[in-house]
Amino acid sequence: MKLAIVLGTRPEIIKMAPIVNACKKMNVDFFILHTGQHYSENMDSVFFKDLELPQPDYNLGVGNQPHRKQVGLMTRHMLEVFKQEKPDVVIVQGDTISVLSGTLAAKRLGIKVAHHEAGLRSHDPSMIEETNRVTTDHLSDFLFAPTKEATKNLVEEGYTSDRIFETGNTIVDAVLYAKDLAEKKSKILEKLDLVKGKYVLITAHRSENVDKRTNLKDMIRGIESTAASYPELTFVYSMHPRTKKMIDRFGLNMPQHMKIIEPVSFLDFLQLETHARLIMTDSGGLQEEACILKVPCVTMRLNTERPETVRLGINTLAGTHPDMIRAKVKEMMSKDNIEWKNPFGDGKAAEHILEILEKEMQTQPEKVAELTNQ
Repeated sequence: MKLAIVLGTRPEIIKMAPIVNACKKMNVDFFILHTGQHYSENMDSVFFKDLELPQPDYNLGVGNQPHRKQVGLMTRHMLEVFKQEKPDVVIVQGDTISVLSGTLAAKRLGIKVAHHEAGLRSHDPSMIEETNRVTTDHLSDFLFAPTKEATKNLVEEGYTSDRIFETGNTIVDAVLYAKDLAEKKSKILEKLDLVKGKYVLITAHRSENVDKRTNLKDMIRGIESTAASYPELTFVYSMHPRTKKMIDRFGLNMPQHMKIIEPVSFLDFLQLETHARLIMTDSGGLQEEACILKVPCVTMRLNTERPETVRLGINTLAGTHPDMIRAKVKEMMSKDNIEWKNPFGDGKAAEHILEILEKEMQTQPEKVAELTNQ
């Protein structure tokens, strides 16, 4: 079996790292194709270094483009790479433009697609990520569901059981691997003059929040008023380049007393997450990481594709209204009886995924299409 590992963003690098390491451990032939969707050093190459990953065999460099143009360019370039490399399976992860483009290119050439994080649903069709993941699930041959909830979604949508495999999520693999490493190597707390348990960590970058002036302004006001309610805590905002660009475009101002930092390396960010009093975010991945690290989370969205975290009382949904953000932070700050459970797997998801792929490819032999003729 020859595996094409497609990635393009910070979360994909982190969650595909265990797949890469498992490939090396299990002697699976693979190559890494990076679309370049995230391209700045602190959102990209630093993660390869932190996770000790080999450099991508291909980097398409198709970042910083409008959505439809990115899909077209990525798909076209990946068609050429897949024709040359002739992988048996293309594995994609998550719900990004890179995921959709890799899937479209593979299916065009008759190559099997494996989707890690299949079955996640926010049930909000206005989210481009929801469209990406639903389309990818529909076209995939192997649906690797990270949780029972994701499996349930796929079954309810009519996917046959022979395509669904519940494996856990590789984010558990990655966090468990890197947590101790971060504790030893990272000096970010000292650099930022932070005290463990005495700060709140913030991120926000989703288009529905930052591309709309009203939502972005409300979210900033909510963070500001919340910070004013907790003067004993430092509020640290790790600002995504997209968010900074939109703040500048809309002429908005960030509170002066807030500590705003650029994105940092995976080990540094993991250290920031581990010792935060609370995490405020609109990221799906951070909801998972907060759960794994046992840090309360407030999600600045009205829905989540990780509902398990809400049901467990580890996470709560606040939207972007200032009063709701402040109220939800107060709610999570006051909780002292959280029963911490991890619904995302045993930390061996990558090995489970590869074992399933090897078995399925052997028991369901199909020749790879004659790519050069297509």
